[in-house]
Amino acid sequence: MKQIQFENKYNSFWEMFEHLVNDLGKNKKNQTSNLLERYKFPKHYREVCNHFAIAKQRHYSPILTEHLHTLVLKGHEQIYRNKTVWLWRVVEFLSSDFPSLLRKHYKIFWLATMLFYLPAITMGLACFKNSEVIYSVMDQSSVADMEYMYDPENKSVGRNENRQADTDIMMFGYYIFNNISVGFRTFASGILLGIGSLFFLFYNGLVIGGVSGYLTSLGFTETFWSFVSGHGSFELTAIVICGMAGLLLAKPIFSPGNMKRADALKVIAKDSIQLVMGAALMLVVAAFIEAFWSPSSFIDTSIKYIVAAILWAIVITYFTFAGRSSNAS
Repeated sequence: MKQIQFENKYNSFWEMFEHLVNDLGKNKKNQTSNLLERYKFPKHYREVCNHFAIAKQRHYSPILTEHLHTLVLKGHEQIYRNKTVWLWRVVEFLSSDFPSLLRKHYKIFWLATMLFYLPAITMGLACFKNSEVIYSVMDQSSVADMEYMYDPENKSVGRNENRQADTDIMMFGYYIFNNISVGFRTFASGILLGIGSLFFLFYNGLVIGGVSGYLTSLGFTETFWSFVSGHGSFELTAIVICGMAGLLLAKPIFSPGNMKRADALKVIAKDSIQLVMGAALMLVVAAFIEAFWSPSSFIDTSIKYIVAAILWAIVITYFTFAGRSSNAS
């Protein structure tokens, strides 16, 4: 791209950024920028840094390069003097970066989805038709625990015999630890050419599907499904994303493109880590729902199913549409 085309394309953006960075330098009472513009500032700053790097690399005129350098310095000063920069970054990540990354690598996401849900559905149907099949993926002690947890006679549904006295807060901590452990294991094992992530996606699908089919065959439909439906949208999607991030680590090994494998791995690793960070936040949300909403006996089952459907709709809508407008601009 020639310099004149580069300037014509981004000049209005640079003017907007300069106005914003000058506004942020004023006293809060005199600032005219709105909350959304301030939250987008870190993203705009990174874009200006990228434009400055391009201008230097292509040897554009010193006047343009110096102007962009000045904008970068002003932006840098605002970024690191502002005490709420962490909040800006979190909001930007959740509202744009995280869902955009998933769509960027959508093929691997759908691969991870199939690796998880196909075994889950197959094993679920198999265990529903023949309850003995569950013992091919779980031992008798684990199966007995599941039966106890979702038995309609259990006063604290979803808790095994050893955790009956635990408070909701204690269970929240337990679920966070358990969820993060499953997610991290599914992701980290991807370093082995993606084979580990492939295995854990497949295995987790078998176990979750098997338990679902087995407990349904026992008639524990209401206690089981009303409990797991609420947090399932966040937890299951997060597990798939962790597996996706692990599989992504193998991509530079088999398909580095025009880059060296080591360089391609560095680029992909950054995306993978961000995906896992987002998935971890989803697992915390799932743990909160599982600890405080799912076991509640005061909420009608039909209400739980309605809320579960709404949560699934929110998750699907979020990953389908969030961040599209900011990326387009």
